[in-house]
Amino acid sequence: MKPLQFVDDVVIRFAGDSGDGMQVTGSQFTNTTALAGNDLSTFPDFPAEIRAPAGTLAGVSGFQIRFSSSDIFTPGDAPEVLFAMNPAALKANIADLKKGGMVVANQEKFTPKDFEKAGLTSNPLEDGSLDEYRVVKVDMARMTKEAIEGLGLGTKEVDRTKNFFALGMAYWLYNRDPMATEAWIQQKFKPPFVEANLRAMRAGHAYAETVELFETRFEVPKADLPAGRYRNILGSQALAIGLVVGSQKAGVPLFLGSYPITPASDILHQLAGYKQFNVQTFQAEDEIAAIGAAIGASFGGAIGVTTTSGPGMALKGEAIGLAVMTELPLVIVNVQRGGPSTGLPTKTEQSDLMQAMYGRNGEAPLAVLAASSPTDCFDAAVEAVRVAVTYMCPVILLTDGYLANGSEPWKVPDVSSIQDFAVKFRTEPEGFKAYLRDAGTLARPWVRPGTPGLEHRIGGIEKAEHTGNVSYDPVNHERMIHLRAEKIARIEVPDVEVHGDPGELLLIGWGSTAGAIHSGVDMARARGHKVAYAHLRWLNPLPKNLPAVLRSFKKVLVPEMNMGQLSRILRAETLVDCIAITKVQGQAFKVSEIYKTILNHSTRSDA
Repeated sequence: MKPLQFVDDVVIRFAGDSGDGMQVTGSQFTNTTALAGNDLSTFPDFPAEIRAPAGTLAGVSGFQIRFSSSDIFTPGDAPEVLFAMNPAALKANIADLKKGGMVVANQEKFTPKDFEKAGLTSNPLEDGSLDEYRVVKVDMARMTKEAIEGLGLGTKEVDRTKNFFALGMAYWLYNRDPMATEAWIQQKFKPPFVEANLRAMRAGHAYAETVELFETRFEVPKADLPAGRYRNILGSQALAIGLVVGSQKAGVPLFLGSYPITPASDILHQLAGYKQFNVQTFQAEDEIAAIGAAIGASFGGAIGVTTTSGPGMALKGEAIGLAVMTELPLVIVNVQRGGPSTGLPTKTEQSDLMQAMYGRNGEAPLAVLAASSPTDCFDAAVEAVRVAVTYMCPVILLTDGYLANGSEPWKVPDVSSIQDFAVKFRTEPEGFKAYLRDAGTLARPWVRPGTPGLEHRIGGIEKAEHTGNVSYDPVNHERMIHLRAEKIARIEVPDVEVHGDPGELLLIGWGSTAGAIHSGVDMARARGHKVAYAHLRWLNPLPKNLPAVLRSFKKVLVPEMNMGQLSRILRAETLVDCIAITKVQGQAFKVSEIYKTILNHSTRSDA
């Protein structure tokens, strides 16, 4: 029996060709780890092409998981173990591996032909380039073939099971119980593939247990999570559930008009399974038709939702202006990705903030908020629906590929504890005018079409105040511009909270930078640096206390995955010289990058 070493925090990465099943392998390891009671965070990374050339760098697919007995906020900077299924996977990922870390290599794929595909001139398993790491060479193909011999499967079918061999090895190495994955295999596959995958996984587990390649195995104790019922959840899943809960709390049906686009399509797939909650999904022929249908649904008395990514937002621009003009409740979800144009469809970025704030013709302000973690996508979605129906306005909810595809444990909420915000449709004809406004929110009345005596027109041409009739009057136009802006400004948003040391250095971010900023600041404070952080949920309107908060610090840094969009907005709105810390590589900030930034700008508390 190999010795069992207890560790607090582990980061591993599975990497291989896009046909090697790395996403399945990572997902199953994640689910098993969640059942073991660890806190965890994941980051899948895959190519944009449906099937990039096998064995090439363009075809590498990876899945990183970090799991711990303590609270964690990111999927980790550097893995300690890399499962590399071919030379391209090794070449694409080796720079991230910790020095002294372990490479588990699928030896069968390290051939001259595969080196050529990966752009290598020699065998990295033998040329000394991996001397800084512990290399474990495993003949997965041969042992997988031996394990499933007699099932009548062809060479290609046998090859597709080797990811389960690797998974079995990982389960042994980290003392994970494979029973949940065995149950999943039995449910997911049909004979003879059920038996083939089970045999491959068990063979990998047995191999790791019996050979002398691994000196020890590791155990990560359970995390001390608050009591409750938990499930592992992806950001897109959490967002979809949040939209459903929001519609239930508003007491109106949910209609999703969407056109498939990476990485937002999973929300459409998820919502399509919730018909029992009065949810209707419509896959339109294009982005414009999708938002048009959603606006029509809002006019009809549902909460209209449309989901997309950056290129789709560009196409929806005119219709978003129509929603602003008609003052209908609409939720527009933008799962951001690398741009411009088609850009980097499967990579992450935060470069659509200016588009969300200003990407329409005319003066067309609307509400903008951003989720900060996969589980926060749920809360942000509920909030987006609440604001849309309360203030009768379109709301843009920003996430990104990092959040949408990442996962973490989610404490399943008691839905009854979430406050209702039930909609009251106008039914009284007496004194009705389509653009009369609530004195507090400035929301106009919401009327279901066909309500007797409440017939009215809406459209994209400027409205006369109160009546909503077509108006070209210049004074009325200016009045309506100011009213629509004032309505957004009146949205009640919480004050921004500051965590850490006051007065010296503040890091402020939005969206998916939350985890890296939080962890980087914690690391710096533990080493004696005077630094604090704050994170913005609401981007329009901004928290009312934000100018005072920013002015209370000597220096303000704004890390974001763009060329400094939030820093420009903060400078314009607060007149504080906010320093942009930018990254546009299609990858999220690492904690080490945030930490190094702090070192360059901070002082030690004991200095």
